[in-house]
Amino acid sequence: MPNVTVTNGDVSLNVVVAGEGPLILCVHGWPELSYSWRHQQAYFAARGYTVAAMDVRGYGGSSKPHAIAAYTMRNLASDVAAVIDALGGGRAILFGHDWGAPIVWNSALMYPDMVAAVAGLSVPHMPIGQASFIEAARHLYAGKFFYQLYFQAEGVVEAEFGADLRTALRKTYFSISGDAPTDLMLREKAADAPFLEGLIDPVQFPVWMSEADMQVYIDAFSRGGMHGMFNRYRAQQMDFDEIGDLRGQPIAQPSFFIGGERDPVRRFLPGMDLYAAPGAACSDFRGSAILPGNGHWVQQEAPDATNTALAEFLAGL
Repeated sequence: MPNVTVTNGDVSLNVVVAGEGPLILCVHGWPELSYSWRHQQAYFAARGYTVAAMDVRGYGGSSKPHAIAAYTMRNLASDVAAVIDALGGGRAILFGHDWGAPIVWNSALMYPDMVAAVAGLSVPHMPIGQASFIEAARHLYAGKFFYQLYFQAEGVVEAEFGADLRTALRKTYFSISGDAPTDLMLREKAADAPFLEGLIDPVQFPVWMSEADMQVYIDAFSRGGMHGMFNRYRAQQMDFDEIGDLRGQPIAQPSFFIGGERDPVRRFLPGMDLYAAPGAACSDFRGSAILPGNGHWVQQEAPDATNTALAEFLAGL
């Protein structure tokens, strides 16, 4: 699949493109790449779509600004808009996973005329409330470990991953997959414990990610470092201050949600199931698919089920 470069001001974005037809733009999360959408690109390109998967700024072949402020949601959504302008004639369907889901949800709010429909994977649309998520997490996880709080100090988690990148990625990918013990990443440990403490490096990795697949991520993060991608977590308070005008706004476009039954994201807020009503903040919600036995990496763990669910959503547009 060919790569193209799209510019947004002084940021260059690497975009992998397949097929011809109406544009679907896929936006990945942490710690992934455009490569995480390989199964969806092949499937939908064969069904009459142009399927573009971008390396989000901070990742892969895209620019990696150093400043935290470069990774605000407004900046990331402007990257999405730039790709839509360049490749889709100003209109696209958006798929987003993990951090890519909030990016596409917010792109739909900020650029409503450019987004025809939106599907979020693993993270439902949660409108900005009376406090930022990171501020709420400080209260909810007071005295306890929560990975997003651990990520806030610049350089700490970068050093932890950099010490043995292969093992760090293997533990990260495995530990929130459907193959790991339930909610392994949410198990209690000291508030200042290392991120990787208690996570499992399996003797044999599950078949959904081959050694060759793993090497794609290792090579990309070895070349480009991980500072930019962690800055996305550090920019959350800036988002609250910067896009307060979006507070409480629902998604107006046709929307859809896919989650893994065993994804710990659904229990990020203690005592709540975030997947119980994933369309609560969407005014034209077309349904959801909760994939049995699967974890966080749904489009890689269960590509056939994910593609089928997304195809059914598109057929109803």
